[in-house]
Amino acid sequence: MTAPRIIAIANQKGGVGKTTTAVNLAASLVAMKRRVLLIDLDPQGNATTGAGLDKRALDATVYQVLLGEKKIADVRQVSPSGGFDIVPANRELAGAEVELVELPEREMRLKDAITEALSQMRDAISEIAPEYDFILLDCPPSLSLLTLNGLCAADSVLIPMQMEYYALEGLSDLVQTIRKVRAHLNPRLEIEGLLRTMVDPRNTLGQNVAAELEKHFGDKVYRTVVPRNVRLAEAPSHGVPVIKLEPQSKGALAYLALAGEMLRRMDSAAAAGA
Repeated sequence: MTAPRIIAIANQKGGVGKTTTAVNLAASLVAMKRRVLLIDLDPQGNATTGAGLDKRALDATVYQVLLGEKKIADVRQVSPSGGFDIVPANRELAGAEVELVELPEREMRLKDAITEALSQMRDAISEIAPEYDFILLDCPPSLSLLTLNGLCAADSVLIPMQMEYYALEGLSDLVQTIRKVRAHLNPRLEIEGLLRTMVDPRNTLGQNVAAELEKHFGDKVYRTVVPRNVRLAEAPSHGVPVIKLEPQSKGALAYLALAGEMLRRMDSAAAAGA
């Protein structure tokens, strides 16, 4: 059995479709018969809501995991609408930033929790209960200690971004942060890919920004693009991924295409390294 791929979904700029990507990519990977754990690291708890859980009624969240009071196995729940497991979050997590500052190895708390949880899962695993193929981390829209925990725990970073000028400026800051984390905290961290979201094909500026992205990042830019789509915007209010709300919508098809592209890339990389 191979270890799961741990992917942080991060961008310090808000409103770029980060949580939308986390929830719908998780559901799309499940649709492709992969076992997925989604960890909500955002105090807003939007991924938790989008997965169909009531964040106000939670007994335990990722907050207790980060403080070492609970294990991931004790906190995770099954998304009733997405078919993936989720470690939920709510506004209680906002206090974790302050408390983490006082803790030793504060950047590594999530990494240690995931490592311990995976070890427990492997000990208890049987042939009919395979471990996770993917662990997705929905990071908050800031370069905070919570995001840093995500980057330290991850193998790679998936960066959703809109095709506008300010997005390029924000991307350079994020890339610098990734380099610093790789140099000092997590040497295996790499960019998984850049995902263009909320794309309007009629927008000339968007086309120019996309060209700049491809110029600087080459094949790290996914071929799949996520269009502006009403169904994608509606799905969180129903507490379901878009493939459950409207499977044939452009948004649902885009995230299924993204999951397929990710899996093909991983297969190609594995074949090249064999």
